[in-house]
Amino acid sequence: MNAKINPSAPEKPVRPRDKTQRIVSSSHLVSAKSPELSEFEFGLIIATHAFNRWLIRCMTAAGVKDMTPVDVLVLHHINHRSSEKRLADICFVLNIEDTHVVSYSVKKLAGMQLVNSTKRGKEVFLTVSEKGAALCGQYRDVREACLLPGFTGLDEENLKLGEIAQLLRTLSGRYDQAARAASSY
Repeated sequence: MNAKINPSAPEKPVRPRDKTQRIVSSSHLVSAKSPELSEFEFGLIIATHAFNRWLIRCMTAAGVKDMTPVDVLVLHHINHRSSEKRLADICFVLNIEDTHVVSYSVKKLAGMQLVNSTKRGKEVFLTVSEKGAALCGQYRDVREACLLPGFTGLDEENLKLGEIAQLLRTLSGRYDQAARAASSY
């Protein structure tokens, strides 16, 4: 039996799985255009929560309790490359739109004597204190002991992780663009 092919008809992509096999948080958001996007979003949701739990528990194991995921990220970024950081720089790199969230975290870290601030003109520059640098080192040790054994370190695995990281950065740009569009929708 010969099937006629209509060359002007758009090809339907082959979907390897049907919707009953999809793992999503909200089936009403699954789009025919990209059902995989809903799967990705659910994966992102659970990965975000797992990562935030990890940040808090790793920091607790390193020796400091009562830090939020933002506190941990801000501390590590201020420690990054041992260079001074401004509040705006931290917000930009961590993609945090609400500067008051980072400002509150910086005040908390300063109160814990983990970061130092220096004012020059109107600008405030932040550096990690010796205590903060030591804590970052302890965090790294816990990370190496608890997280890294789950990875092989083989080139193939590292290449795949690099590709996923690139994809996440690309998708964050798409979500940021969509957020701007939704603001004026």
